[in-house]
Amino acid sequence: MANVYEQSETGCCPRFNPEPWDEKEISWEDNLFIKDHVRSFLHIPLGFGKVMVKNMEMIKAADALAPEPLMLSDENSLWGSDVYIAVSKEVPQAEMVRISGTFLTKVFEGPYKNIGKWVKEMKAHVKAKGREMKKMYFFYTTCPACAKVYGKNYTVILAEV
Repeated sequence: MANVYEQSETGCCPRFNPEPWDEKEISWEDNLFIKDHVRSFLHIPLGFGKVMVKNMEMIKAADALAPEPLMLSDENSLWGSDVYIAVSKEVPQAEMVRISGTFLTKVFEGPYKNIGKWVKEMKAHVKAKGREMKKMYFFYTTCPACAKVYGKNYTVILAEV
């Protein structure tokens, strides 16, 4: 059976459907992810592709692809971010983490240079819902090459509340 990546038009990132993610409240209980780190310079990732290729090779070798692709970024520093790649089971030689919590989500579309504006919008969205944000994750739904093919560059912000 082919996976969602192989079935996509690009053979890489599947086309993203924003509807299930836009302005939703989701709850996770022990969702399993590989955790890795990407170095950055002023939030601009360095060697991101290399980190992703390494992790995707480990995931495929362990037959642990998640049914739906999900990669979260915790932009916790100007100099790096933690990335979390959803998997269907434990992956040998990888740092595994489980994420639980309730999250408010909002979909944004456009170039990454808008991220500062999107963060402000997300904070206002959380406040308007009468909630308090604990943490923010970014779900970059497609790689830059696939975003160019699809003509849309979606980013989902997940605010843990």
